Amino acid sequence: MITIKCAKCNGKVFRYVKVGKGRLLHCWKGRIMKDFSIRDENKVRCQCGNLIGIDEGKWIKMKQHSFIYSGTRTRG
Repeated sequence: MITIKCAKCNGKVFRYVKVGKGRLLHCWKGRIMKDFSIRDENKVRCQCGNLIGIDEGKWIKMKQHSFIYSGTRTRG
């Protein structure tokens, strides 16, 4: 389980189950355990208004360098 935070204000955006190694390019909606984000149509924003990603149906395409994350990843 990892915690995805805003790179601007360090506020929590998601609690997410990350499987495997590698970069976080998109978040599958089914793996989001807690959602602290604000949705504006298909845009996913932090509480401070920073754009984190774009909702594309089954997943959220993450905007690189707008978020940081910490925690442990599960093996895939």
